[in-house]
Amino acid sequence: MRHRVKTVKLGRTSQHRDLMLANMAGSLIQHNRIKTTLAKAKALRPIAEKLVTLGKKGNLHSRRLALSKLINNEDWVKKLFGDIAPRFKERNGGYTRILKLGHRYSDASEMALIEWVDNVVEAAPAPEAETKAEEGKKKAAPKKKKAVAEAKAE
Repeated sequence: MRHRVKTVKLGRTSQHRDLMLANMAGSLIQHNRIKTTLAKAKALRPIAEKLVTLGKKGNLHSRRLALSKLINNEDWVKKLFGDIAPRFKERNGGYTRILKLGHRYSDASEMALIEWVDNVVEAAPAPEAETKAEEGKKKAAPKKKKAVAEAKAE
């Protein structure tokens, strides 16, 4: 029976799984969002949330614990304690969001995007709907301008 067993093995040895999740947590800290499989995203969530909690405490002991979890990468720890943790100062948990993206084409595994909750991504403005007649006028207009410019040059 698997009573109270939380660890998802992900088909890897424990050392490989721990290092992979530490690297993914570092990538999440560095890039603010990463695309991965749904199972890996769900395994990464508790690790990332605990790291933010350590960052919110901000003392030396918490910094050293975070450094040990993040494979002794000081840049990630500096960004975690200096940039990410202060953003969540007033929040009591739930620092990450998992968005499902559908299935991967090659092996049909479910993909997901994991990101910080306060991550604001500026979307490109949607192009305005144009009728075919307006598109035709826009295409024809540059040709006329080129012809006029060539005539003036001669």
